Amino acid sequence: MAKIDLHIHSKYSDGSDSIPELMKNINRAGLEIFSLTDHDTIDGCLEMEKFVPPGIKFIRGIELTCTARGQKCHILGYNYNPKDHGLERLIEKGKVLRRTKLEKRIEFLREVHGINLTREELDWLYSRRSVVKMHIANILVARGLSDNNVDAMTKYLDGCKTGNSRFDGEEAIRVIIAAGGTPIWAHPLGGEGERHLTQEEFLPKLKTLIDCGIKGLECYYSRYSADESAFLVKCARENNLFVTGGSDYHGKNKNVALGTLNKDLIPVDSEKLYLLCI
Repeated sequence: MAKIDLHIHSKYSDGSDSIPELMKNINRAGLEIFSLTDHDTIDGCLEMEKFVPPGIKFIRGIELTCTARGQKCHILGYNYNPKDHGLERLIEKGKVLRRTKLEKRIEFLREVHGINLTREELDWLYSRRSVVKMHIANILVARGLSDNNVDAMTKYLDGCKTGNSRFDGEEAIRVIIAAGGTPIWAHPLGGEGERHLTQEEFLPKLKTLIDCGIKGLECYYSRYSADESAFLVKCARENNLFVTGGSDYHGKNKNVALGTLNKDLIPVDSEKLYLLCI
């Protein structure tokens, strides 16, 4: 039974591990198939290709924060052509969207909470390839304003309106497919810290994503129960969609281990994940 994790983040977005560190941790975890899915960047994947040893299958990935016909969602893209011009343009657009979001959050901290970031802190944030809310939260934790980054995000950034700073979901799916990749709906019942959707809430959203061209569901996820995963697998099979699974590993920035595909730590048979053709 191959050990798989198709949702991993590195220092290139909001993970804590450098690529060499991540590869060492993947080896220690015994993963045999994995994907690096940093937010809005493929730079980490390009570096990772230099470090993957024989016997381990690496799948290029990316995670895009989207809105599809008014529905917020995260789209994972796998096995794309990294030199595809459409994908390159989409990633450049993402840099602009994330910079706009960052500036609004900096302004929110200053105006609502009276927190002014230092020049050093600002320079570090603007130097990031893919800056996210967790980076700001880590600064606040380092200042002693919160015990952890989840609490910092809730306490200091909830309520911040960042405007239209997400990718269009239909465009993201279309670009991934045009680049030869496979678009998958990440943590479709809800991600880290979010209320999980009921089955009744999920089904109309699934129809929307299918209409937008989604090709699979992340059915196995570190925060999902066995019952939730079974429901998602059933939905995927009924709609001829791929089934994937991932931990959403962020290193020290999130309390989840590599290869964790459910909250009960039950081993998942790799045969249940049928995105292996990629």
